[in-house]
Amino acid sequence: MSDSAQPTGFVSLVSAGPGDPELLTLKAARRLAEAEVVLFDDLASGPVLQQVGPGAELIAVGKRAGRPSAKQEHVNALLVSHAQAGRRVVRLKSGDAGIFGRLEEELLALTEAGIPFEIVPGVTSASAAAAAAGIPLTRRLTARRVQFVTGADVTGELPEDINWAAIADPAVTTVVFMGQRSFPKLAQGLRAHGLPGSTPALFAESVGHPDQRLLRTTVDELAQMMEGAQVVQPGLILYGPLAFGTGTAGKG
Repeated sequence: MSDSAQPTGFVSLVSAGPGDPELLTLKAARRLAEAEVVLFDDLASGPVLQQVGPGAELIAVGKRAGRPSAKQEHVNALLVSHAQAGRRVVRLKSGDAGIFGRLEEELLALTEAGIPFEIVPGVTSASAAAAAAGIPLTRRLTARRVQFVTGADVTGELPEDINWAAIADPAVTTVVFMGQRSFPKLAQGLRAHGLPGSTPALFAESVGHPDQRLLRTTVDELAQMMEGAQVVQPGLILYGPLAFGTGTAGKG
């Protein structure tokens, strides 16, 4: 490389957590303060962006169902071009970047372009929702496994290749991401595969934000509530042997 060549920058793929800036890791906060460019998701905005230094360029690249959204190819191109310009780039993702965040596509784009990067893990919204509700995700005798699943495929519909035996297992805590629209259909399949409709469920909306809402209910009741309902805020669904009686935090 000649002395006049532009040095390659660096990309930090940073997990913003569920939205509460106090749940940022120290490393995430430091990377935001050092960044020259921050490409942020819609769900990783608000107070979290107050950690960014005053001279940084902020670029919104969020994706929200039913709303105009940045194409993934455009996001990839922005990451590569800013890094190739020698800048310190933060790609800020909500929750934990490695869970249903399309992280792999961005890693591939950076790798193909020869851009150095790091992944900064964070608090997933599933952990934050359980903590806010005052419950554990696992239980020593009744929920020895926890599983994260998506309630929507690339079309926004319930995936066709669901492992029904796994997600209808009554001894598992299941967390459904992006499942508000499809949950009535999902609940119908769960009942058909043996999961009682009386199974405890938790609906956690806007986790980590001031308008956070927690609803303790059952699979059947939640499915009825979501039938035809308009999705306005991001939400998570947890069901299984949830220990509602053990906690007092975040009553909803």
